[in-house]
Amino acid sequence: MTALTLLMILTAYLLGSVSSAVVICKLFSLPDPRQNGSGNPGTTNVYRLGGKAPAILTLFFDVLKGMVPVWSSYFLGIEPFYLGLIAVAACLGHIFPLYFNFRGGKAVATALGAMFPVAWEMALLLMATWLLVFKVSKVSSLAALITVSLAPFYAYWIKPQYTVPVIMISVLIFWRHQANIARLSSGQESSFRRRQ
Repeated sequence: MTALTLLMILTAYLLGSVSSAVVICKLFSLPDPRQNGSGNPGTTNVYRLGGKAPAILTLFFDVLKGMVPVWSSYFLGIEPFYLGLIAVAACLGHIFPLYFNFRGGKAVATALGAMFPVAWEMALLLMATWLLVFKVSKVSSLAALITVSLAPFYAYWIKPQYTVPVIMISVLIFWRHQANIARLSSGQESSFRRRQ
């Protein structure tokens, strides 16, 4: 592993550590998403707290902080496997943000952004999967879990060189959804259908 690769891994983690949800909520004078709603600093919780505009901005910047370090590394000629590790680092930054007491979100949007520069076909397939499951279930966490379950298979099919990093990201996201899995199992997970 070269010094440049190590630098980009560190850069990805530091960029991932910027909590878009917390920053956007402060800009919109909304409650801290880590202490209100579901307690998760992510797009879904920001939507619950403040509506569409801050949620869209949160989603955009969460995707961007995964995309920028991977895209930059791609143009710097870093090898595919290490591009995958840079994507993992961005997700780790989102989950364990250095600037926010290591209390972060679930990295779904950041993972998606990280995949766009190197495997846009897979990223579009993942988006379609999430949208389809969410349209049917109206449960954001269920859509995320089914999507990340399929991600390694999509990777193996479309970009096999990224299969191992995608598995790593999927495991991370599953781990961050432990509470959601428990609520889904007991039928207590919140649904946008029930909220309407």
